[in-house]
Amino acid sequence: MSAHERSPNPRFLDGAELPPGDSKLLVALSGGPDSTALLFWLKESGRAVVAAHFDHALRAGSASDREQVEGRCAGLGVDLIWARRDTPLGPGNLQAAARQARYRFLERARLEAGAELIVTGHTADDVVEGMLLHLLRGSAVAGLRGMPRSRGRVNRPLLSVWRTQILEYLKDRDRDYLEDPSNADTARFARARIRHQLLPRLERDRPGIKARLLSVSLWAERLQLEIEAAAELARRPDGLSSAELARLPRAVRYEAYRQLYGDLPGLHRRHLQAIDQVSLEGHSGQGVDLPRGRRLELVQDRVRMLDQDAGPAPTAPELKVSRCPGCASPAAVHLRPEMAQGLHLGYRRPGLRMSPLPYARTRKLQDILVDARVPRGERDRLPLVFVGDQLVWVPGIALDSRFAACGSEPSVHLTLEGYPAGGGRIG
Repeated sequence: MSAHERSPNPRFLDGAELPPGDSKLLVALSGGPDSTALLFWLKESGRAVVAAHFDHALRAGSASDREQVEGRCAGLGVDLIWARRDTPLGPGNLQAAARQARYRFLERARLEAGAELIVTGHTADDVVEGMLLHLLRGSAVAGLRGMPRSRGRVNRPLLSVWRTQILEYLKDRDRDYLEDPSNADTARFARARIRHQLLPRLERDRPGIKARLLSVSLWAERLQLEIEAAAELARRPDGLSSAELARLPRAVRYEAYRQLYGDLPGLHRRHLQAIDQVSLEGHSGQGVDLPRGRRLELVQDRVRMLDQDAGPAPTAPELKVSRCPGCASPAAVHLRPEMAQGLHLGYRRPGLRMSPLPYARTRKLQDILVDARVPRGERDRLPLVFVGDQLVWVPGIALDSRFAACGSEPSVHLTLEGYPAGGGRIG
């Protein structure tokens, strides 16, 4: 066992990461060393667990594995859900078909147990073996990255733990485990040849190469996340919607948030978690204040990154005022003729109120902007039209009913030059 694989303390699985939250977990328990160590470690960590065992029925004596797993769970006071395959496997690669059948069972078991996540015992060795398997098949960057730590309802807490650490952990506790003979069948399975032939030879010639291969896999994972997130953002330059984000893996969502934030320091995991919650579950106008004067906010149902320090636009739109015999221009609003004097532009300040059409009820500007779903970071930069100190027009949003012209009578014709559609659209 090389130094880079040895846990400094056999009583602790160095590198293991507990799944987020404190909800119940379903442990995929084959009975082998990796899943056995995972079950013990989660119990020691105080997490609520249920175990699930699937008998693939691919070799003689597999039923006895379930009996031993049952005994281990009973000794720990852990409920066990198990099933034996009773239908043919799908066509193609045997191991891939067996894996698909196992995950279908695990999802059914998760729902039965009321568990939040399925946790598996995949280790750093599995990442390296999978990476080499993909390379031998001619895979590109996506194959280098190995398996993700989390995808959907599946979480892999031990991906940074080496199998040697697992064995040391179990030995320290005097815990036995099952050995699946198919894992050593180098005649039938390519993964077994990589595990028992290729990797030992590489490690003898280049000690520490497994750790270096794992580093390459982590680099490839990061690169692939950047590529996927950038592609999603380019596809929707107006912002990703909550529904679109929910369909992406969490790691891709987090990378998209980082790219939206920009090349700035200070975005920590707690920020990403808060952003993710607002993005998936928030309402328009809700957001998260971030370092460096940035704010992520939901605008309608789309995620936008705003700069809170930008202040009012350096070049304000120009208010155009003219007499009008009565027209129906969608780019303008019309005020009563006596309103021609004293019209001017301004910006939001405390205490502003108006009586927006079509109602005569007086309302706070703040409430009007919230109802119109104007992002918080844009409200202070929104140009407003006043007569004296009285707010009469919020361009594109609201017109005060007390100052609006009636029908097609002569009126004051107002537009904002340099503002979208002249600001005339109301509501």
